[in-house]
Amino acid sequence: MDDDQKQRPESLLPYEKWIEQALRHVVARAVQHVGEHGLPGGHHFYITFRTDAPGVNIPARIRAQYPHEMTIVLQHQFWDLGYDEDSETLSVGLSFGGVPAKLIIPLNAVVEFADPHIRYGLRFQPEDAPPAEEPQPEPESPSGLLAPPAEPETQPSEPGQVVSLDAFRRRSPQ
Repeated sequence: MDDDQKQRPESLLPYEKWIEQALRHVVARAVQHVGEHGLPGGHHFYITFRTDAPGVNIPARIRAQYPHEMTIVLQHQFWDLGYDEDSETLSVGLSFGGVPAKLIIPLNAVVEFADPHIRYGLRFQPEDAPPAEEPQPEPESPSGLLAPPAEPETQPSEPGQVVSLDAFRRRSPQ
C-alpha cells in the first residue's frame, strides 16, 4: 500500500477547533481595530450570527424577525463598535427603521464574516443553539442614524438577509 493510500490517524488533539477559535479572533481583531480607528478605504464588514445563541442581546422585535440567524452590514452608519476581550463579545449600535439599537454578539455566535472590499471571508461551524433566551429591553442609543427596516425571513431555515442602505441614502440634487 502506498503512503498516499494510507489514511491519516484520527487526532486526539482538537486542531480544527483550535484553528476555528483562532480565526474567530481574526474577526475580533478586525472589529476592535475598526472600533478604534474607523473603516479604512472601501473596507466594510458583513457579519452573520446566530440570533438564538446564548448571550446574544438584540431587541425583541429584531429577534422576532430573525429568530435563527441575521446578517448585519457595517459600512456607513453604525456607532460604538467594539470588542470586549473579557466577555468575548462584539457590540455595535445600528438603526433599524429609524430606531437605534445596540447589539451584543458573542464571538462564538458569529457564523460568517466577510470584507467584500478585498474578497475576504470566513465561515464557522455554528454551535448548537438552544431555545432563545428571554428578550432583553432595548437600550438607549444615540439617534439620527437611519437604516431601512429589515425584511422578515420567509422561511425559518433560510439564512439571515443582508440589509442594504443604498436605497435610503440621500442623493445630491442633479
